[in-house]
Amino acid sequence: QVQLVESGGGLVQPGGSLRLSCAASGFIFSTAAMNWYRQAPGKEREFAAAISGVGTDSYASAVRGRFTISRDYYKNTVSLQMNDLKPEDTAVYYCNTADIWGKGTLVTVSS
Repeated sequence: QVQLVESGGGLVQPGGSLRLSCAASGFIFSTAAMNWYRQAPGKEREFAAAISGVGTDSYASAVRGRFTISRDYYKNTVSLQMNDLKPEDTAVYYCNTADIWGKGTLVTVSS
């Protein structure tokens, strides 16, 4: 069964950090480009970060320098380390590859 399952969301204060994880199954993970998207309340879903099958990463300008995407080829997971979080980072974060989407994990940045 093709599946992406996100975890690691929660409530964090501005300036804090969170690490999201996405467990992948049912497809060839090693060559798949993996993405993180996010959707803030009342806004459209937007791209946050991506990592290619060979580990090349890319970021949206809003998160570059604060977020780091990585992947574990043995565990079939992709992670998003988020530092210096801001209230505008509040969103549901989704893991994606091709047309496969996880259900998302909520990140709330608030004091």
